[in-house]
Amino acid sequence: MDTQIDKPSVPSGQTSGDVNPNNLHNPAREVAKPKSNYRWVVCSMLVFATTVNYMDRQILGLLAPMLQKDIGWTQMEYSWLVNAFTVAYGVGTLVCGRIIDKLGTKISYAVAMVVWSAAAMAHAVVGSVAGFALVRILLGLGESANFPAAMKVIAEWHPKKERTLATGILGVAVNIGVVISPALIPLIAVHYGWHGAFLILGAVGFLWLIPWFIAFGPMKAKASAEEQAWIAQDKEETVSVSAIKWTHLLGYRQLWAVALGKMLTDPIWWFFLFWLPKWLNESRGINMEGLGLPLIVIYLFAIVGSLGAGWLPGKLMSKGVSTARARKITMLICACLVLPIFAATQVENLWAAVALVGLAAAAHQGWSANILTSVSDLFPSAAVGSVVGIGSTFGMIGSVIFSTVIGAVLEASGNYWALFAISSVAYLLAWAVMYLLLVPKMERAKFD
Repeated sequence: MDTQIDKPSVPSGQTSGDVNPNNLHNPAREVAKPKSNYRWVVCSMLVFATTVNYMDRQILGLLAPMLQKDIGWTQMEYSWLVNAFTVAYGVGTLVCGRIIDKLGTKISYAVAMVVWSAAAMAHAVVGSVAGFALVRILLGLGESANFPAAMKVIAEWHPKKERTLATGILGVAVNIGVVISPALIPLIAVHYGWHGAFLILGAVGFLWLIPWFIAFGPMKAKASAEEQAWIAQDKEETVSVSAIKWTHLLGYRQLWAVALGKMLTDPIWWFFLFWLPKWLNESRGINMEGLGLPLIVIYLFAIVGSLGAGWLPGKLMSKGVSTARARKITMLICACLVLPIFAATQVENLWAAVALVGLAAAAHQGWSANILTSVSDLFPSAAVGSVVGIGSTFGMIGSVIFSTVIGAVLEASGNYWALFAISSVAYLLAWAVMYLLLVPKMERAKFD
C-alpha cells in the first residue's frame, strides 16, 4: 500500500523538522573528490540530446519566412502553430514527468527521442497549416520528456554542489542547438529546400540512440566506488516514488514557487525562440541568408549566461553562503539583467539591439539553470521528474497565453515594442512571487 504524504495545507506548504537547504553546506560531511568522472560522461549524453531537441524545435522559427511565403499563413495562423507545439509540450511534461519517475530514464528518454525525431522528419511531408499543426503536436509530445528526464538524471548522478553547474551545461546545450541552427538550417534550406532541412535535422536524433544505450546504465556498473560516494554525499532522503502522489504535490508551496516562476518566465524564451527570426526579418529587414549571424551572436551571449549563472551558486556556496541565499542572489542578478531589453526596438543600430536581446537571453539561461536546479533543492530526487513536469506545464500555459497575445498584437499593429516591454519585467515579478511570497526560506518539502 502506498505511503501517504504528510501534506500541509496550501497556505503553509512547509514542514517542520525537515532539512533546511540553508544548512546543507556542511564541510564536515564532504568527501574527497574522486579522480573518476563518469557522471560527466552521462551529462554529455544529456547535452547531446538537448542540442538535438532544440535544433528540432527551432527549425520552424528559422524557416518561418520561407514557409510563410510558400504556404501563405497569417500572423495568427503562425501563432496557432506555435501554440500547437506549446500545448502538446505542456500536456506531455505533465504526463512524462510521472512516467519517467516510475519507469526510469534509460528507456523513457530513448522512446521520447524516437517520437520527436520522427515527428521532426514528418514536417517534410505536410504542406498546409493543419498538417503542420498535427506534426507540431507530435513533436511537442515527444520533446516534452527531455527536461524532466535530464533533471532527474542530474539529481541522481551529481551532488548538490554540482547540480547547478550540470544544469548550466545543459543550458549550454540549448544554446549550442540554437547557435548551430541559424548557421546550418538556412544553408540547408537554400540548397535542399525546407523539406530537406526537416528530413536531415530530424534524422540526427536517431544517431543519438547508439551512444545512449552504450553509455547509460546502473551507477554501480559505471562509476567507481569513490565517485558513487561523492555523488551520494548529501543525500538526506530515501523516499520511494510510490510515496509521492502526483495530486498531493499540488499542496506544497515549493511546487507553486517553481510552477509560477516558470509560468511567468518560460514564455519569454519561447518568444525569443519562435519570434526573433520574424522580428529581424520584419522590423530590421534581414533576409534568410542574413539571419544567421545576429541569431548566433544572441545565443553566444546565452551560452555565457548559462555557464556563468551555473558556476556562481557553487562559488558562493564554497565561500560559505547557504544554498538558498546563493540561489536567490543568482536569480535576482539574472532578473535585473533582463530589464534593458525594453529598449531593443527603440535603438537604431542593429547590433545594439542584438546586444540587448543577447543580454536578456544570457540572463534567461542563467535563470532557467537555477530554477530547474531549485527543484532538487526543494524536493527529494524521487519527485524531481514530476515537479519539473508540472512546472513545465505551467510554463507552457503561460507561453500559450503570451503567444496568442503576440499574434494579436502583431496582427493589429505589426509593432514589437510592447512585447519586449513585457519581457523586461517578467523575471523580477517571478522572483518576487517565488522568494518574497512562496518560499522565502526555501524549506524542503517533507514526505513520509
